[in-house]
Amino acid sequence: MSIRTERLGSVIQKDLGEILQRNYQPSGSFITVTRVKMTDDLSIAKVYLSIFAPGRDEGPIYQQIDNSQDEIRFELASRIKNQVRRIPELLFYEDDTAEYVNRMEHLFNKAKASRSDSDTDEDSDQQSSR
Repeated sequence: MSIRTERLGSVIQKDLGEILQRNYQPSGSFITVTRVKMTDDLSIAKVYLSIFAPGRDEGPIYQQIDNSQDEIRFELASRIKNQVRRIPELLFYEDDTAEYVNRMEHLFNKAKASRSDSDTDEDSDQQSSR
């Protein structure tokens, strides 16, 4: 990835974060643009979102954002039009990093507990053989 694609990705990440928080964030929830991956030709921006909405289903929020792609792209265009020749197409994805981290932590804790249990079994076997 070139410096230009990385720079444009971070500009889009910042601006989209502000746009989504101001226009699409229901009260009591929080929308974060976790990362933006640009294609090499700068025609597509893959936007990864994390939505924190305690006590709410996040699906409708994602759906509203997805359905509003044209309006969001238009507002983004007004902010970055002097930095690019063509405004990239926006593709929104749910960022599952937090879910992945939780799954990995659970697996590590499970492995640690099972290892601890087997260590306890070995200790009791050694004591009984004395």
